[in-house]
Amino acid sequence: MATYDNIRLEKGLYTTGKSFTQALESLDPSENYTGTALEGLDAYQRQLKRFDIKVSGRSSDTIEKFFRTTDSAALFPEYISRAVHQGFEENDIVSKIVATTTEIDSLDYRSLAVDITKKETYLTPVFEGTHIPETRVSVKDNLVKLEKIGRMITASYEAIKHQRLELFTIALKQIGSAIAGTQAHRAIDSLFDSDGTDTESQIIITDPSAFSYNDLLSLWSSFRGFNLSTIIMGTGTLTSVLKMDEFKDSAAGLAFHTTGKLITPFGAEIIHFPYLGDSRIIALDKTSALERVQAGGIVTEFDKLIDRQLERASVTVTSGFAKIYNDAVKCLVFD
Repeated sequence: MATYDNIRLEKGLYTTGKSFTQALESLDPSENYTGTALEGLDAYQRQLKRFDIKVSGRSSDTIEKFFRTTDSAALFPEYISRAVHQGFEENDIVSKIVATTTEIDSLDYRSLAVDITKKETYLTPVFEGTHIPETRVSVKDNLVKLEKIGRMITASYEAIKHQRLELFTIALKQIGSAIAGTQAHRAIDSLFDSDGTDTESQIIITDPSAFSYNDLLSLWSSFRGFNLSTIIMGTGTLTSVLKMDEFKDSAAGLAFHTTGKLITPFGAEIIHFPYLGDSRIIALDKTSALERVQAGGIVTEFDKLIDRQLERASVTVTSGFAKIYNDAVKCLVFD
């Protein structure tokens, strides 16, 4: 049986239809290391240990360490992907507002359309001989628009090979942060696309200077058949909200100071999104509002990275968003 220190690493591990780590795990299962000093490491981390490559900390190695052998060079694209993904996770807003993520292997995808009226959110008894109300589930006519976003790494290997991996990781994490921010923009825009929120889902405030906690309560009470779980605000609006007396009570203040999360007195989490502006507040039931569609995860051009052709090596993600229920999204508009 193959062990972590005698596995042949090659480009083909990136083309198995699995992630690189999944492909490694199939060759070197982590369960085989239960009770050993390597327990807790995944298959990729065991390979880093095999080649004594330290990617973080004050004693991190240089980029050149990956390219000492052809086997260790095959680990470099996965290092890039993990560093970018780390930056993505640290700045991920989308996971706080999507109900589900659907992984697909093509660029053509139609989401479900659920025909449900406001009356159907409360079910009445069905008596003998009477018709049972229907909820029609079908496939939407329009395809979910998937877009590729990412960055091109343009760096001379000769110029950066002596740089510490700890520093290079910081640069890569910024790419992940940019991807997370772009996805957040697209997700929020998708909440109000052509089949989005109608006028019945909007609460208009004609005098923004009179904005008060009662307006937030009106937003909360406007949900029927769904629960307000998440509120998205711009900087100016959030500043006004935090000055309200209701957000200065000890419980709300303690939650903010200990966890950094902004929780309303009625239980909804507040998400600060500076690019939203201060003309509206978006409220939603995160369990029912939005679907993220993703064609794989973070993709790196492994051929170029393994061959040290960093001058034109891309890191991309292909994804899109589809609304699930219109009534799971509300908007408070300052007019």
